[in-house]
Amino acid sequence: MTDLATRPAPPAGRVLRRAAPALLGYAAVRALGLLVLTVWSGARGKSAYTLLTARWDSLWYTRVAELGYGYEVRLPNGDVHSNLAFFPLLPWLERLLHAFTPLSYAGAGFAVSLLASLAAAWGIFEIAELVHGRRAAVCAVLLWAVLPVGIVQSMAYSESLFTALAAWALYAVLTGRWLTAGALAALAGLTRPVGLAVVAAVWVAGIASVAGITSFRRDRSAPDADGARADAHAPVPPAEGSRERVPPLGGAGTLPRAPTAVRRVLALLLAPLGAAGYVLWVGHRTGRGPLGYLDVQAGWRNGFDGGVAFARFVAGRFTSFPSALAGIGIVVGVGLVVWLYVVCVRQRQPLPLLVYAGVVTALALCASSYFGSKPRLLLPAFPLLLPLAVALARARTSRSALVVGGVAVASAVYGAFWLNGSGPP
Repeated sequence: MTDLATRPAPPAGRVLRRAAPALLGYAAVRALGLLVLTVWSGARGKSAYTLLTARWDSLWYTRVAELGYGYEVRLPNGDVHSNLAFFPLLPWLERLLHAFTPLSYAGAGFAVSLLASLAAAWGIFEIAELVHGRRAAVCAVLLWAVLPVGIVQSMAYSESLFTALAAWALYAVLTGRWLTAGALAALAGLTRPVGLAVVAAVWVAGIASVAGITSFRRDRSAPDADGARADAHAPVPPAEGSRERVPPLGGAGTLPRAPTAVRRVLALLLAPLGAAGYVLWVGHRTGRGPLGYLDVQAGWRNGFDGGVAFARFVAGRFTSFPSALAGIGIVVGVGLVVWLYVVCVRQRQPLPLLVYAGVVTALALCASSYFGSKPRLLLPAFPLLLPLAVALARARTSRSALVVGGVAVASAVYGAFWLNGSGPP
């Protein structure tokens, strides 16, 4: 048996058919969310389409697509909200679709998000299948779909686009496609500041591959979520004296041998170009040098303080009884996120997934502003869902369907309530 890097790629049609149940399930969950939002918004005299495409950050993205950079709002307290805070890939795609289709800029953003969310679901499926088997992969996609803030996946926001690029970049790393991983990481870096998480995953994976690190290897004696032994998916070790290397960066038991050093180095050079290029361009545009982007974020009162401001915000919830309930909910939610990451480590997820999820989680929880945005900022951290997906996959099908269906309904109702209320960001 050959490893994944040398195994011929299956036909695209067969790959899509394998992922079809997960993608159809994902589409059904998102359709339910949009249906409930439409009914709820209509009952309140609001437009669901407007809520999805023409409020909050989506307005900033469409303004960049239509008018370019340079727009800013000066608030009475002296803060300056500049559209330079928004990375350019989504506006570029909105402008491209607007130029070649009848879609408005807002409609183009909505279309990009819908297509990107399906691409993200497919990427999550491929990664989860590689690590835990097909049944767990379907569950992972459905769990990502039914997240409480899953409605954001259908908004003209950049979360879906970023998650799609991140998922496929990580899959490329795990299967030894280094140049693809580097290019996708660069695009992710042009999408959101958290693109640094993808860059970090590619860099750590590349360095670990060179060093021959094989930590986080999956226990091949343990059954996967489908009940099969991991040995069934593992490549046969090379014969004694062979030049073929043992696959590094284990975790799935099916990871490829390292490619040529040239491809790996090129991937490491490609990965940071998107984020670094935009940050340097903002610094040049503002005349503030390499730190110009940080100044732009400071105008939004956004930064990274290690979680100090967030801790103070949570502590402030306990000053009265009604808000104390919210404080307890936040503490429980943060504890769940941390616990899931610990479980990911204990389950020996592949190193790139651990690095990526760790950086996304740290940047989300330790940002110093927009505390209500933290669930949305955690949306791309899909590796955290893999332990839950494995547990769900091992349950009876009827029980799993009941759990997913119930949570999907609750998520749809919450999404409609949320967007008709405070909503993002």
